[in-house]
Amino acid sequence: MAVKPALTELPIATADSGFYEGFSRMVTICSKILIGGLVVWAIAFPEQSGAVLNGINGFILSSFGAWYIWTVTLFVLVCIGLAIWPAGGRLKLGTEDDAPEFSNFSWFSMMFGAGIGVGMLTWAVAEPVYHFNNNPEVIQGITNGGTADNIRMAYKWSFLHWGLGAWACYAIAGLALGYFTYRRGLPLTMRSSLTPLFGNRLSGSPGHIVDIVAVVATILGVAQTLGFGVEQFVSGLTRIGIGGLTNDAGTANTMGILVAIVAIMAASTLSALSGVGKGIKWLSNLNMGLSIALLTFFLLFGSTFFGLKALVVGIWDYLIALPDMSFRVWTGDGNPDSVATKLEGWQGGWSVFYWAWWIAFAPFVGLFLARISKGRTIREFVLGAMIVPSLMCFVWFTWAGGTAIDLTMEQVASGSIETVTDSEIFAAPDGDKIFAMTNYMLSPISQVVSWLMAVLIVVLLMTYLVTTADSAVLIVNTINAAGDEGPKARPHIYFWGIALGAVVAALLLVGGLKAIQTAMVIGALPFSLVMVLQCVAIVKAIYNDGRREKAGIATTSPTVSAE
Repeated sequence: MAVKPALTELPIATADSGFYEGFSRMVTICSKILIGGLVVWAIAFPEQSGAVLNGINGFILSSFGAWYIWTVTLFVLVCIGLAIWPAGGRLKLGTEDDAPEFSNFSWFSMMFGAGIGVGMLTWAVAEPVYHFNNNPEVIQGITNGGTADNIRMAYKWSFLHWGLGAWACYAIAGLALGYFTYRRGLPLTMRSSLTPLFGNRLSGSPGHIVDIVAVVATILGVAQTLGFGVEQFVSGLTRIGIGGLTNDAGTANTMGILVAIVAIMAASTLSALSGVGKGIKWLSNLNMGLSIALLTFFLLFGSTFFGLKALVVGIWDYLIALPDMSFRVWTGDGNPDSVATKLEGWQGGWSVFYWAWWIAFAPFVGLFLARISKGRTIREFVLGAMIVPSLMCFVWFTWAGGTAIDLTMEQVASGSIETVTDSEIFAAPDGDKIFAMTNYMLSPISQVVSWLMAVLIVVLLMTYLVTTADSAVLIVNTINAAGDEGPKARPHIYFWGIALGAVVAALLLVGGLKAIQTAMVIGALPFSLVMVLQCVAIVKAIYNDGRREKAGIATTSPTVSAE
């Protein structure tokens, strides 16, 4: 069969004048209606919206658990395959003459800050401690919760959720976008990644639907991250002496939620107005510097040997168990007290939830990764986007979480660190844990130093939240503008900054983090199908490009080559 030239043009209709000049009216208006409708519905009819969303969420978790588990496994396998594939790994996200725009340090900093930085401060302590007390091995009676024989299991499962699977979701989306944008000259928007499968039809309604799904998934995925961050940010402000932001239970009250969201979204909107190369790059470098400072603190004052041992042994256990953890799906037997049903519930509440979260986050992080990775080879991109961030997460979990586990085992923390609510872990994560832990670590030295460390954590959390939010605003506008990376009209940046904050505030006020989680899981399902199609499309494109090279047919767009 003769090889056809690669598709290098995908026209997307945009408005020539007016308020939506340069934007796709269909994508932008439909996205705004869907997000705006969700906010109004959640505020006006909180009980009805909560019941409907919970019903859909329960159906998805019970019916599509296996789909999420095996889909993320597919992403990991495709990424590894592309990296070791000789014909594919050497290809650049761009032409042969393109060089990376950002240094490795800035590249890793922006990638980590936008992709998962907030989660480190929220879960680096809470999740290992939770798995230390309960995990599938404990449920099956293989290990005992809260004892030394369960430490390795705690890290095996923590690493599963924050390791290769998470970053493979981001890498697939970013790779597909970068390949077709910077090699083919197609728009930097989600529909371009499916052109090997659907061709020019993506200029019309099918492409609009793909981009709308990506925008909605992005807003809901980022809302999940911001929701966790807001709770912890308010907890941090209370720690350093700013009162009136929490209720009697110690969680953020209405005033605390509004103060945090206004501060975060105002700063992020200003940063978004400055673009990727200025505000976001500067904040990302600051994030990485502060993160290194905080890790150094854990190294000096934490359980250093315990953390190092947990890191080495944990990575070994994780890699050995990865094939089984990646394919195993637990199914209940209808008896709520049976081991099988408890395992199904654990997997749905943890692994399935996480895979939905990372998939919902993938259009945002993927497009952002593509935007900052032009000029890098596929092998460099895949290894850089999967291995380095995973290792960074593992270091955080072992030094921060390991110190918490060690303090718990030594009975230093008096129960305030290790107590994690089993059934409500994601609905109400204990954002105060990292602050409580630093307080116990430093109490023998100085409460003043402890307060200063709390300030550092608050600042770091703020910069991570701002980086995530401003990156999301720019990405959403890029999709709405048919992939145009240039400066956007200020009103649209303001709108999405306000809309993102409104989604977080509305869902937090009417249903807490559980409402955000529910909406996010629902939004992730349709985009998971898009990502599976992206896997097929990128493999097909690379294979056909190899055939084109042998036939002497160009594999890059003349327009891209001329730039």
